[in-house]
Amino acid sequence: MYINHRQNNWSEWLATAEFAFNNKVHTVTKTSPFQVNYGREPRMGFDIRKKGKNEKVEEFVKEMKERHEKARVALVKSQEEMKRQANRSRKEAEEYRVGNKVLISIKDFSMELMKRVMKKLTEKFIRLYVVKKIVSENVVELELPVLLRIYLVVNVRRIVKYREQVEGHKKIPLPLVEVDGEKEYKVEETLDR
Repeated sequence: MYINHRQNNWSEWLATAEFAFNNKVHTVTKTSPFQVNYGREPRMGFDIRKKGKNEKVEEFVKEMKERHEKARVALVKSQEEMKRQANRSRKEAEEYRVGNKVLISIKDFSMELMKRVMKKLTEKFIRLYVVKKIVSENVVELELPVLLRIYLVVNVRRIVKYREQVEGHKKIPLPLVEVDGEKEYKVEETLDR
């Protein structure tokens, strides 16, 4: 029991202290002083739990189990729906090996580093780099030049495998034509849409 710092309210706590003392089971008698004096446990404003079956309690327990099961089913259904929505736009991760040639995304590069003025005209993936180490299924370490100023370990979302062009499918640049002293491409026709 606690009293105030002036210790002048102890009398207010006497009844509570007496009840607590008389209700505590003592180690010697193995019963409470109240039980010894009156032959029964004191009333505390609610009924002490009795041994045996209580139908209302069993109903409540059954109802709570049903609610928990319904909630679990709803959560599983919601989880599956979220997973389905998230996986809708995902594709299988490509498997990389040490020595694979890859192109790296420009998303991590600043435009100053790329030395380009307009972002929309810049390639999405640049340069040819080699996979140095497989860190995990989703992360690889690349052999990058120090001047690049980005971290060597990148997520596989930021790279794509380099594919050699098949012979015969190479883009052959058209020959330039000289017009008024300047080299230009010859226009075959203008399409108006």
